[in-house]
Amino acid sequence: MSGGARLAVCGVVATLASACALLPLIDTTTWMVQAAILLTVQSAVGALARRVPLSRPLTVTVQALVTLVLLTLVFARSQALGGLLPGPDVFREFGQLLQEGADDVGRYAIPAPATTGIRLMLVGGLLVVGLAVDAVAVTWRSAAPAGLPLLALYSIAAGLAQSGRDWLWFLVAAAGYLLLLLAEGRDRLARWGRVFGGGARSPSRGFLAPGSGPALAPVRTGRRIGALALGIALAVPAVLPTMEGGLLEPRGRAAGPDRDDSSGFDAVRPLVTLRDSLNQPENREVMRYRTSTESTREMYLRIVALDRFDGASWQPSEHRLTDLPEVLPTPAGLAPGVRADAVNTSVAAAGSYAQNYLPLPYPAERVRVDGHWRYEPEGRTVAGDRGQTTRGVRYQVSSLLVQPTAAQLAGAPAPREEVLREYTKVPGSLPGVVGATARKVTAGSANAYEQAVKLQDWFAADGGFSYDTEVASGGGSDAIAKFLEAKRGFCIHFSFSMAAMARTLGIPARVAVGFTPGTPLPDGSMSVGSKDAHAWPELYFEGVGWTRFEPTPSRGTAPDYTAAQEPSAADPGVPAPLPDRSTAPSARPPSAGDCTPQLKRLGECPPFAQQASAGGGPGGGLSPGAVAGIAAGGVALLVLPTLPLLWRRRLRARRLADPGQHAPSAPEGPGAPPGPGVEHTLAAWAELTDSAWDYGVLPDESRTPRSAAARIVRLGGLTGAAEESAHRVATAVEQVLYAPQPRPPAGLVDDVERVRAGLRSSARRPARLRAVLAPRSAARLVWGLARRRRAAGERLRSGRLSTAWRRAGGALRTTLGRT
Repeated sequence: MSGGARLAVCGVVATLASACALLPLIDTTTWMVQAAILLTVQSAVGALARRVPLSRPLTVTVQALVTLVLLTLVFARSQALGGLLPGPDVFREFGQLLQEGADDVGRYAIPAPATTGIRLMLVGGLLVVGLAVDAVAVTWRSAAPAGLPLLALYSIAAGLAQSGRDWLWFLVAAAGYLLLLLAEGRDRLARWGRVFGGGARSPSRGFLAPGSGPALAPVRTGRRIGALALGIALAVPAVLPTMEGGLLEPRGRAAGPDRDDSSGFDAVRPLVTLRDSLNQPENREVMRYRTSTESTREMYLRIVALDRFDGASWQPSEHRLTDLPEVLPTPAGLAPGVRADAVNTSVAAAGSYAQNYLPLPYPAERVRVDGHWRYEPEGRTVAGDRGQTTRGVRYQVSSLLVQPTAAQLAGAPAPREEVLREYTKVPGSLPGVVGATARKVTAGSANAYEQAVKLQDWFAADGGFSYDTEVASGGGSDAIAKFLEAKRGFCIHFSFSMAAMARTLGIPARVAVGFTPGTPLPDGSMSVGSKDAHAWPELYFEGVGWTRFEPTPSRGTAPDYTAAQEPSAADPGVPAPLPDRSTAPSARPPSAGDCTPQLKRLGECPPFAQQASAGGGPGGGLSPGAVAGIAAGGVALLVLPTLPLLWRRRLRARRLADPGQHAPSAPEGPGAPPGPGVEHTLAAWAELTDSAWDYGVLPDESRTPRSAAARIVRLGGLTGAAEESAHRVATAVEQVLYAPQPRPPAGLVDDVERVRAGLRSSARRPARLRAVLAPRSAARLVWGLARRRRAAGERLRSGRLSTAWRRAGGALRTTLGRT
C-alpha cells in the first residue's frame, strides 16, 4: 500500500474513532454503519483523484460533489433529478430535514431515536469532518492540523453525552489521531526523514533513503511526545472548572435547570423519573383540572404510549408528527355502537411542571392550547414543538368517555392484520417462562377479553403480588421473569409484564404512561400530584379500540367492563351518538397531495411514480418537461463514464493516422518550421508515452527520449520486439529534433502498436481494464480545458476582445453610413 493510500485509510479510521463518542447519544448504531460506508466511498474518490492526478483544490471539489450526490441518494432521492443529481428540491429537502433534526435534538432525551433529520445531521457532519481530515492530512500532507476537526467532533459528542465511559471514547478518539500521525511520520521518514540519533551512520548520507534501515530514535521520540500530550489532555480537563463539574467532581453534584425538578417526566423516556416521583416525601401538585363528567375515576391522563418492546424495555416508536388539527380523527378501532360520552375538561399545569407532552384524557377529540404543539396520530398524543413545554400552560380538551360492555369486548372480532403485525411483536430474547405463565393463568378462556381480565385479576388480586416502589425498575431480557418470580414491584413492573404476556397470547398491547385521576378538592376541581404518576397497559379490541386495564394492586381503579368475566345476554349500554362523526373511519393512506415533510421523513408518502402521476396533469403521467429531464439524466449517466474512453480512442486515431499523408515534401533544415513528417513522429512518440501512462508508467518530461524509452521498457516489462520498437521510436524522435536534415523513418505506427501490445500483455487484468475504460492520460483533457480557461481569462484582461468588438463596431457603422 502506498503512503497516500495508507494515510487515507488512517484518516477514515481516525474520523470513525472520534465519531464513536456519538454512539451513546442515539439509541441505534445503524447510522454509524451507513456513515462508515459513505466515508469510505468519499476517501476512495479522493484517492482516485490524486492518482489521476488532479490538482489539490480540484480533488477536494470532486470529493465534495460526490459527497453531495451520496447524501442525495440516501436522504433525498425522490427529489433528485433522475433520482441521482441534486437540484433545488434536494436543497429544500435538506433544509427541511435539518430543521426537523434540530427540533428533534431539542425534543428528545439521550439516547434519542435515529429520526431522518438526526441521521442527516450525524452522517452529513461526519462526512464534512472526514472531508476536512482527508484534505488536510492526505491531499496537503499535513496530518497535525487534521486533529482540529477531529477534536471538534469529539468535543460536541462529549459535551452532550452523560455517560460514565467518556474517558473510553476519548482514548478511542486519541488512538485514531495518533494512528494518523504515525502513518504520516512513517511516510515522511520513508521519503525524506532525517536520522536524529541511534546507531552510527555514514557521513555521506545526510538523509535516510528508503529501505536503508529503520530509524528507531524518531519512533521513540514520537511515542514519548504522544504519551506526554495524551497525559496532559487527560489530566488538565479533570481539574479545570466546567459548567457541570470536572471529572474529579461527582456527577450528582452537577447543577442544572432540570436536575432537581423531579416533578416532571422525560418526554421520550417517561419512566426514568417515574419511580423517583412515586418515592418523593412530598406529593407536589403538577396540575389541576375541572371536568364535566361525574365519573372522575376514569379520568386517566395519558402522556405517551410505549409500543416498542425489545424484550428488556418498552419505548415509544418513531411516528409521524403533524400539525395539531382543530378536530382530531376518529379513534382507531372505535365503532359507532359502543357508548362514548362527550367530556369537556379544563387543565392548568403548575409552573414547576415542565415536560414536552400534554397530559390528555383518552381519546381526545379537540385540544385548544396556545403555543407550539404537534400531533402524533398513532398514540393520539400532543407534543411540544420548538422548545414548548407544559410549564404554566392552560388548555381545554374535549374527549370521549368510552364505556364498552363486557359483551362487546367478548364478542370483538379479530383485529386487523396491520394491528396484529405491529403490536404483537415479541423478541426471541424474551424468556419462555413469560409466555408459559400467560398461558397457564389464562387457561380455559374463551376469547381474548377473558384472557385479558384473568391476567389483570392475577396481578391485582389472585397471584400474590405486592406493591413496592422501593424495588428497582430492573432491566435486561430476564427482568419480567425475575418480577414474576419475586412478585414485588410497582406500576412499571405490572404494566410491562401484563402487556408482554398479552402479546405472547396474540393480543395487541402497549403501555401508557401518565397520571391517575388525582384527588378531588372542595371547589370541585381535581388536583394531580407527583405521586399520581402511573403506568398501565392498553389492549386493543376491534370495535372498541385501545382499552385500559389496571393490573397494579392498590393503585388506580379497575374498569367497570372488567368487573364480571361472564357477560350477561342483556346489554344495558346505550350508545351515545358521536357528534360530527362519520361511521366511516377517517384514517386513510396519505395521498401525494398530503405528503408533508414529516411524512417524507418517516417514509410514509406514496411512491414517487404515484406522486408524479397525481400532479402530472389531467391525463396523469409525467409532464413532457419531466420526461425530458429524466431522459437527459439517463443519457448523461450512460455517456459521462465513456467520455475518457471515447476521447482517448479519437486522439489515438488522429495521432496514428496514415503516415503517407505526412511524408515531407523536401528536406527540412534546423531553422525551417516542422513539416508533416516531424509532426507525425512527435505524435507517435506522444501516443507511446501516453499508452505507457495508461498502464501506470507516468511520463517524465525531464528525460531525453532515449532515457524515457529505457524507463518505459523497464517499468512496463517490455521485451523482444516491443522493446526494440520503443527504442526505434525514441531514436526517430531524436533524429527529427536534432538532425540537420531530419528524415522520419517509416513504420512508426507499427512500432507504437507493438509497444502497446507489449504493455497490455505484461499488465495484470485490472490494469488492462483501467487502461481501456479509465485511461490515466485522459487527464490531458482536463489540463487542456484549464489552459483554455486561463487563456480566455488573459485575453479578457488584456482587452483583446474589447478591441476586437470596437473594430467590429466601427466597421459596422462605416457600412451603415455608406448605405
